[in-house]
Amino acid sequence: MDLQTVLSRRPKIILADDDWLNRDLLETYLTNAGCEVAAFPDGEQALIAIQETLPDLALLDIRMPGKDGLSVCRAVKDNPQTQFIPVIIVTALDSQDEELNAIESGADDFITKPFNSVILLTRVRSLLRLKRLHDELESKNDLLRQAFTRYVDHEVAEIIITDPDRYLKLGGETRQITVLFADLRDFTRFSAVHPAPEVVDILNLVFNELVEIVFNQKGTFDKFLGDAVMAFYGAPIEGDDDAERAIRSAIEMQQCFTQLRSEYSILEPLGLGVGVHSGEAIVGNIGSERVMDYTAIGDNVNISRRLQELARPGEILISEATQQLVSAAKVKHLGTQALPGRSEPVTIYSLQDF
Repeated sequence: MDLQTVLSRRPKIILADDDWLNRDLLETYLTNAGCEVAAFPDGEQALIAIQETLPDLALLDIRMPGKDGLSVCRAVKDNPQTQFIPVIIVTALDSQDEELNAIESGADDFITKPFNSVILLTRVRSLLRLKRLHDELESKNDLLRQAFTRYVDHEVAEIIITDPDRYLKLGGETRQITVLFADLRDFTRFSAVHPAPEVVDILNLVFNELVEIVFNQKGTFDKFLGDAVMAFYGAPIEGDDDAERAIRSAIEMQQCFTQLRSEYSILEPLGLGVGVHSGEAIVGNIGSERVMDYTAIGDNVNISRRLQELARPGEILISEATQQLVSAAKVKHLGTQALPGRSEPVTIYSLQDF
């Protein structure tokens, strides 16, 4: 029975048994079946090898000097780095109690000595197949993590991957979110008097800091719009403090930009204007089958952008809808104002502190 075909490579197996005859016999069976085997006479050495090499499977005798097979199994299953490595307990003890102990220790299978080599290799093959499926799933999850970390913090990405059916739906859905736009003021004039490579360097410098603030506040980065950043809070994961985290992001962005201006004199002519609004929007994967973005669209998104356009350098403008969600924020009432494309005026506040 060739076990290489299961993984398309030689499976790596750790074997531990204090009986040299049993150890040599198992090693011979597995090696002839196409496996790469490392054999050890005790549990301590086997556990170190498992932790260092991350094999595809481990076969452990129960009764060994020092650390026994069940102790090694528990250590393997308790370690997040090794918990999905299949473990087969091989023992001369034939009782339901011993089998139960093995299962309670996390063992994936239990074989009693003397064993039939065909049965042993069949069970090894079955567990290697499960290991391959797990590895393939993890590989796909890694790709998802790389994709999602373009938009959200690593911790948020992990939550999404654990239950994508709950947090992500194909197409769009109506969600209550808070949208933030942050835009560099006087950047058009700045671009006209500085070389293109220098302009790009400045954008990268500022955007790197602003996006990191979004991630730190568990927001979702949407996109860059020229010299502006769009982010939203409340999707794909919603919370009771979405508007609050958007407000904190806005304040931290202004503080960060002030610090950057003090460190880089080239930024002195520039300012940062921020607009924040809360309301319903369509959120989801929008685009074509080949190219799509996880984004938010709708009238409430446009309000946020209009507020940002009205904000002066160093100012944060928020709507009444956001102010009501974050009543503890210190604000200055600026009255109502008609926004382009809207028949109803919007009540605007200047955020002073939070």
